[in-house]
Amino acid sequence: MLSKLMIQSQSYRLWSFSKMQSTPKYRLLLAHCTCTTDRHSNKENKRTVEKLCKFSVDIGKIRRLKGWVLLKDETYVEEIANILQHLGADDTAVASILERCPETILCNPTAVNTQRELWQLVCKNKEELVKLIEQFPESFFNVKDQEIQKLNIQFFQELGLKNVVICRFLTSIPNIFHNPIEKNKQIIKILQESYLNLGGSEANMKVWLLKLLSQNPFILLNSSAAIKETLEFFQEQGFTNFEILQLLSKLKGFLFQLCPESIQSSMAFSKNTFKCTDHDLKQLVLKCPALLYYSVPILEERIQGLLQEGISITQIRETPMVLELTPQIVHYRIKKLNSLGYKIKDGHLKNLNGTKKEFEANFGKMQAKEGRPLFNPVAPLNVDE
Repeated sequence: MLSKLMIQSQSYRLWSFSKMQSTPKYRLLLAHCTCTTDRHSNKENKRTVEKLCKFSVDIGKIRRLKGWVLLKDETYVEEIANILQHLGADDTAVASILERCPETILCNPTAVNTQRELWQLVCKNKEELVKLIEQFPESFFNVKDQEIQKLNIQFFQELGLKNVVICRFLTSIPNIFHNPIEKNKQIIKILQESYLNLGGSEANMKVWLLKLLSQNPFILLNSSAAIKETLEFFQEQGFTNFEILQLLSKLKGFLFQLCPESIQSSMAFSKNTFKCTDHDLKQLVLKCPALLYYSVPILEERIQGLLQEGISITQIRETPMVLELTPQIVHYRIKKLNSLGYKIKDGHLKNLNGTKKEFEANFGKMQAKEGRPLFNPVAPLNVDE
């Protein structure tokens, strides 16, 4: 084994003799690359390994995560690195991208350049593009269906979506750009028709649609049939068109990602837990759509967590939005409120609700009020003479 390592090391030194004369840092890196080997290293593409080492890439990390890349005969290490450098990526960024997504070196450089042009349609500048590639290399180097990607980008721009929103789509949910553009257009048409059929106005439709897509682009992965089925289900449950539109807006379109069976199960659980009529259940759901969104096991866990804190079912029913909080968050907030002498089980749950920012702001006000003096020492006294 030792002789084998020496032979490999010697061959590599002959290949890059001039580079080895440069800096001690590079010589250390070279030693690491040539010595970090495993039982599959004899099958690896040596030129690929050597080129990756040139760009300070951790070969051991690639071997552990995606070693199959190093077995490929045809790779484009230098070409991909050059494209990234041309965009302004420094050595650290290039190494990070190649380590986290080594399959990038299998992408044809021409296709990568086309992908760069596509993303630059919505990116402000090269610096922003490099940051996006470094954070989401898998999304960027998904270089298939490029003509379809381009058509979808143009379609979203024509709809009125801001480029920053389209950028977020490209990184978080790139699959929608690989949908045939006809499918995306069909989903948009169904959403528009549904909004109008539910009582929405033509004047507000564009704003509503853009907001819905911005909040939940995953809706574009649904089928037209699934969207229609969900709407029909709520109508059968007695919800009015206006109420369905309310739910749709509050749930940010996630309503269409729920299957009717799951919704029905959650509603039955809530009705039984809160001992309410169908009408009262609808009001609870409209107040807190999470009763539809969360599965029965999650609702059970959260209700049990509240009960263990001394909160009653009646209190939960009065303020169902508290079910949007995990038991851990509830415990933390109750502990903080208790520090001010506020007994949550004896009062209303409204001080428990809200986002983290809202809760902290409200807690700050309560804390300030708690620390105020009982009287103003500089105010004039009204004394009867």
